[in-house]
Amino acid sequence: MEKTRKSSGPIGAKIGAVIGFILFIVFGLVPGFYFGSSTAILLLSELIGAPVEATTLARVAVVIGAIMGLFCAFSVCIVGGALFGTVVAYLTEALTPRKKSDEKSSQNTGKSEGDES
Repeated sequence: MEKTRKSSGPIGAKIGAVIGFILFIVFGLVPGFYFGSSTAILLLSELIGAPVEATTLARVAVVIGAIMGLFCAFSVCIVGGALFGTVVAYLTEALTPRKKSDEKSSQNTGKSEGDES
């Protein structure tokens, strides 16, 4: 049976997702909150057709908008980081030269796959 190297893609995806989470905490938290809440206010002003007053409905809409903005920024950072980590892992695996022991074990030993003796 031929030995195969384990793929480093899933590990790269996990490392990339963690890096994406850290980048979200550093760079995405405030913009996600800001753009989500400002988009909710803009949407409300377009629906009402007048300046938005501080009613309960407006406050609830701004909170929901801020939560959606945070969720969108979080999703982009996590998925982008995981994708970047996977690509880097596969590129590293493809560009890394194989060891001689890996080459010898992957060569056919002269027996066909059906031979047991």
